[in-house]
Amino acid sequence: MRRRSTTGRHGTTGRRSTIGRRGTTGRRTTLGQRGGAPGDTAEDVHWAGERRSAVGAAVLLLTSLLVLDTGAGRLTAVRAALWTGLAALFFVILLPPRVRARPGRLTSRGLCTTHSVRTDALVSVRWSDGVARRLVLRDLDGGRVEIDPDVLVRNPPLWHRLDTDSRTALHRGTLLCGATALRRLAERIDREAARTVFKVSGLL
Repeated sequence: MRRRSTTGRHGTTGRRSTIGRRGTTGRRTTLGQRGGAPGDTAEDVHWAGERRSAVGAAVLLLTSLLVLDTGAGRLTAVRAALWTGLAALFFVILLPPRVRARPGRLTSRGLCTTHSVRTDALVSVRWSDGVARRLVLRDLDGGRVEIDPDVLVRNPPLWHRLDTDSRTALHRGTLLCGATALRRLAERIDREAARTVFKVSGLL
């Protein structure tokens, strides 16, 4: 009886202690490693939806043209190929470039081209001329990227990444032209953020 009691106490105590040390500690370490600091990469979270919209619009255009030609009895292989090419061109026009940013680098990837710029070594930031205003970024290596400012307004993490790196460039003395453009963009983003808060709270 004493041996059973002793064995029960030592076995149970030892097992619980082992589980407590290995199981719990190991699990907490794993969770801590997985749930660490979030990644520094930011991207346009609305791009996938805009791509679907571009595809839908192109398909709708192609379908409408084919239906009209079929109803008029004028549909041929040549005309079908022509309408398909037109729909593809329409898709290319509607599809916006995909913008991503990581520490020190911002990339704009189009359907056929990719442009990137070192955001921590910017030399100029300015607004482009024209009806559709774009933010033009240039770096020390000659890199150049044009970005729609609405992308930064709709994606605060992207703006935060660019703002942080541009401050680094300003501190290093490479960014000689662009403080005004960045300040205006920051003011616009602040206004949009305040408007969003008012809408959510029901004050607007």
